[in-house]
Amino acid sequence: MPPLIKHSRHESDEIEAIHDVSKDQNESTDAEQQEFKPQIVWRNVAIMVTLHSAAAYGLYLSFTSAMIKTTMLAYFMYMLGGLGITAGAHRLWSHKTYKAKWPLRMMLMIFNSSAFENDIYEWSRDHRVHHKYSETNADPHNALRGFFFAHVGWLLTKKHPDVKNKGKNLDCSDILADPIVRFQRRYYLPLVFTFCYVVPTLIPYYLFGETLKNSFFICSILRYVVLLNATWLVNSAAHMFGNRPYDQTINPSENRFVSWWAIGEGFHNYHHTFPWDYATSEFGIKLNFTTMFIDLMAKIGWAYDRKVVSKEVIRLRKLRTGDGSYGHDHHHEEVPHPDDVDADDEHRHNE
Repeated sequence: MPPLIKHSRHESDEIEAIHDVSKDQNESTDAEQQEFKPQIVWRNVAIMVTLHSAAAYGLYLSFTSAMIKTTMLAYFMYMLGGLGITAGAHRLWSHKTYKAKWPLRMMLMIFNSSAFENDIYEWSRDHRVHHKYSETNADPHNALRGFFFAHVGWLLTKKHPDVKNKGKNLDCSDILADPIVRFQRRYYLPLVFTFCYVVPTLIPYYLFGETLKNSFFICSILRYVVLLNATWLVNSAAHMFGNRPYDQTINPSENRFVSWWAIGEGFHNYHHTFPWDYATSEFGIKLNFTTMFIDLMAKIGWAYDRKVVSKEVIRLRKLRTGDGSYGHDHHHEEVPHPDDVDADDEHRHNE
């Protein structure tokens, strides 16, 4: 099986150079801050209200008239759509934490299309902006503007000028270099219509005779809206609630509730501290279905070059900037900066 790749100081610097995960200071002046006034996009508000109302009806149907198999199938498809975001747009294309052969990339593209959270390129570009300018006006879902804004409000208002002005300076050409990403971007709406709405509706209808109404409102709409909110929780709850064992100077936190719903994306303090680690956590597959999936793909040879952070670097970083919530043995000794730890000759392999 392909080995895990452990980063040396030099390799880590190269990865950070791809998407500059260091938080830049907001360069807007006070005058610019005062001039900007959020503008509500009422079309988006109407769409979100309609979607959530339809999802509520789908939830009602799941308890009153739908087959239990329909609800179970909706959950299964929810997990697949989630992988399109977590294992695909996030860990593969945004952060390049591992490499994937074309069958896996194609599969993740289809899963991503079923999630309908913008195409891979746009999602990944916005996510890199989020990491580079986290918790500033250039952050698309700046958590300092409140829970509601970080959760969904950022989609209901016009973007802050800093998001566009600073985001356009990021080089994301490496994402578009993938022909599968280009294909999805070119045919995005037909792909979304097919895999987010048509296929989830027709599968239970033809597979076990569920009604079209139940199939549509549960497997398509309810599944989609729950997945949206699970993803949004990473931007909101995981930036506000939880402990910060790796870096207490940043907002992203470890939130197990979010990890459960977002299939492993709630270890957010770790992720913002070590964004190049394919597992986004030091705990492997624990509460991390996405890591389990990537490991399975590695076993069959579809995923490879999975990047990890050495245990020693993690331990030292906890000592230097963590809040102590995960516990570690130390007596306030002088601790070297993790970047000074050279792991060139270390390699971790799956047993």
